[in-house]
Amino acid sequence: MGRNNSSEQNVIAQASILMVAGILVRIIGVLYRSPVTSIIGDEGNGYYGIAYNLYSMVLLISSYSIPMAVSKVVSGKLALKQYKEAHKVFRCALVYVLIVGAAASLFTFLGASVLVPDSQQKAIPVLQVLAPAIFLSGFLGVLRGYFQAHSTMVPTSISQIIEQVLNAIVSIGAALLFIQIFAGGDADKVPVFGAMGSAAGIVIGVAAGLVFMVFVYRQNRLYFTKHRMQDVSGTSSSYRDIFKVMFLMITPVILSTFVYNISATIDQTIFMDVMDYKGVLSKTSAALYGVFSTKYLTLINVPVALANSMSTAMIPAVSSAYTLEDYEECNAQVKQSIHFTMMISIPSAVGLCVLAYPVMQVLFPQRDTINLAVNLLRIGCVSVVFYCLSTVTNGVLQGIGKVNVPLRNAAVSLLIHVLFLAGLLYFTNMDLLALVFATMLYAFLMCLLNSISVHRYLGYRQEVRKTFVIPAISAVGMGVFCYVFYQGLYFILDGIFGIVLPARVLVFVCLMVSIVFAVAVYFALLIKLRGVSEKELRNFPKGYVLVRYARKFRLM
Repeated sequence: MGRNNSSEQNVIAQASILMVAGILVRIIGVLYRSPVTSIIGDEGNGYYGIAYNLYSMVLLISSYSIPMAVSKVVSGKLALKQYKEAHKVFRCALVYVLIVGAAASLFTFLGASVLVPDSQQKAIPVLQVLAPAIFLSGFLGVLRGYFQAHSTMVPTSISQIIEQVLNAIVSIGAALLFIQIFAGGDADKVPVFGAMGSAAGIVIGVAAGLVFMVFVYRQNRLYFTKHRMQDVSGTSSSYRDIFKVMFLMITPVILSTFVYNISATIDQTIFMDVMDYKGVLSKTSAALYGVFSTKYLTLINVPVALANSMSTAMIPAVSSAYTLEDYEECNAQVKQSIHFTMMISIPSAVGLCVLAYPVMQVLFPQRDTINLAVNLLRIGCVSVVFYCLSTVTNGVLQGIGKVNVPLRNAAVSLLIHVLFLAGLLYFTNMDLLALVFATMLYAFLMCLLNSISVHRYLGYRQEVRKTFVIPAISAVGMGVFCYVFYQGLYFILDGIFGIVLPARVLVFVCLMVSIVFAVAVYFALLIKLRGVSEKELRNFPKGYVLVRYARKFRLM
């Protein structure tokens, strides 16, 4: 029983570290896209979004799944105390990304004109700027996965923050610099060169993250060497065998992740083709897609990052328990992870819906598209819950070695998604709303099929009341109080400071105060309705402080 508690605390602690980093990374990502959008416009965002989706697709094939694969295989070896084998896996993974990453990076740079749709050829140079990041990302992923397998998420978290900070600084600076140097005062060239400058930020950010991870590895090299010297397992696999295991592990995961994420690229292609078929100008369709990809999706992905953190932290624990055939512990990890994820994702979705307009006013205040962006966010916010649940269940299935199952589920969901999207776009005038509804359906199908698979392979039965019902009731209550609080606060402050403060500053102040208020209300309702126990609260970082305040206010 003690082992189970300790394991749960470790997973929550490590996930919390990643979540804090994930929140900071996403906030920085959202904040820097605001000035970038002001510089390059919605059209530039459209070219950036097109290139970024294609870059992500190649990255998925080449190295995106490397951290998860390395984390799973190495953690399995560590659970059996096969430390030398774990290091061999690490070295093989480095060779793998050297070959595959270099090939993928060259293919992207040289084949950009083939990858980019004919109607959006202005995105070609943007994609070419992104190409070097593919090569660097492979090495960064191997190092992150290796540390994650050792149950430490701190290096990964810090490297993510460094990566995003450099990305933000360079994106803004390079966008301005490229426009000034290359656009030559030609307004038609501003979106393209601005998007290229913004893309340069990703390359510099990845390079900075890699430099940090190499430094951390060198600092811990003595620790890893001592570990290998303690290996008394007697197991010695050839590098050929390890490459075979890695290939058999990585390939299905890459295909699964590729299918799971390629929907964005397919959506973009179908949308552009249909808009072209309907006679919409390419620059107009690019601007529309820019609203969807860099405003709606950027905000939706903020809470989804929390699920990614939980999935990443959970995989080594689930993999180790499954390797040791401790299925009770395995199910306990799954239950804890899903419960924790839903406690965060459900109120996040409600918060995005209630505060959609002030959020857009602060981050993306472009008058021509703000109402459209707000409507997309309000309608599509429920996708947060579906994406978060599907991400965690994906991690569970990959952690227990059923890497082909998420691939099958993703393929089925993608097929239905594509047919649904094509029908909506061709036969209705929903345009961007069609993209929103199609992504909602895709995420729902993924979480449904994954949940069925988890039950099938682990015999896991999902608890509903504490995991879904109580967080949903608490979130709805929070939403009502938050909306009234924001409107009242804005009315009061506008009457006092409306003359001296710009409207955007006033909205920002009200938004920040309202978010803090909403978090307090949500957790008060959640604790009062017994959606989280004292024991579970204590597993949170600084959990004893939460328990003390909960008792102080007689919530438990």
